[in-house]
Amino acid sequence: MPEGGSITDVGGLRVGHYTHTDRPTGCTVLICEGGATAGVDVRGSAPGTRETDLLSPTNAVQQVNAIMLSGGSAYGLDAASGVMRYLEEMHLGFKIGNLGVVPIVPAAILMDLGVGNFKIRPNAESGYKACLAADTGPVPEGNVGAGAGATIGKMFGPQYAMKSGLGTASVKVGDTGIVVGALVAVNAAGDVVRPESAKIVAGARTEDGKGYRNSMAAVMDGYQVAVRHGANTTIGVVATNAKFTKVQMTKIAQMAHDGYARAINPVHTMFDGDTIFSMSTGTSEVTADVSAIGEIAAVVMARAIVRAAMQATSIPELGLIAYRDYPGRG
Repeated sequence: MPEGGSITDVGGLRVGHYTHTDRPTGCTVLICEGGATAGVDVRGSAPGTRETDLLSPTNAVQQVNAIMLSGGSAYGLDAASGVMRYLEEMHLGFKIGNLGVVPIVPAAILMDLGVGNFKIRPNAESGYKACLAADTGPVPEGNVGAGAGATIGKMFGPQYAMKSGLGTASVKVGDTGIVVGALVAVNAAGDVVRPESAKIVAGARTEDGKGYRNSMAAVMDGYQVAVRHGANTTIGVVATNAKFTKVQMTKIAQMAHDGYARAINPVHTMFDGDTIFSMSTGTSEVTADVSAIGEIAAVVMARAIVRAAMQATSIPELGLIAYRDYPGRG
């Protein structure tokens, strides 16, 4: 098992899940009551997002109140409305004179509608319940929240795919007091790879169920990839307690995608909506180097991706086997 930790080790963050166990699908919210300087980098070519434009360094809003990750494809973006309702009740948001607040809640979704009942997907009530469940403790991993319906290794068809899920990791950077964390829901067409060994952890299975096909090797051999549009997407968040500007947080989000490239192969395709948000809670007084934090964020993100695959649980009734139950696992 890769190094642990949780994104909630970053001071100022609370994380909550809501899981529709009857499908499965769900959503995950990251709340920063003190506000977080944020950035985003959308690298896949089939994204589903909300409020990402306002994270551009050229736009006015400087902080977000929460970030929502959800299953349910575009339907799942509705979960952010429930987060807004919760935050408004807490009087958290962009202040509009004496009228009240407008909570700032960027969101991204993944496509899991092919897993279980198509009609069950996260909605505003799901997002609200995720907020009620949010706390500062260790974040549950596996078949929870936005990772509940996540699968991987789909290039050769769903019959060879495996169950994935949601993972998190963190690192305390030496004795600086700086913490960098990551949280990710892995719903990739490609395989999950352990960066240190380049060995496949989970992905497209062989017909005999005793190993992995190696999706990227098949592509290199000329395999014609045929994946349903929008059937994939890995969505995640990196966070730190170091203080940064929107420009710097955008750079950190960009650099964190190196973690995707190290741990998912292939990734960032025309049929992925791969997205990473970045959050700075600013609770540390240490002045940090943006490049160093971006480099660390990529490492922590890769660890979280591997954990998402290894912490997932099989769903036998849907024909989905997870790493922990697969005889051919590495």
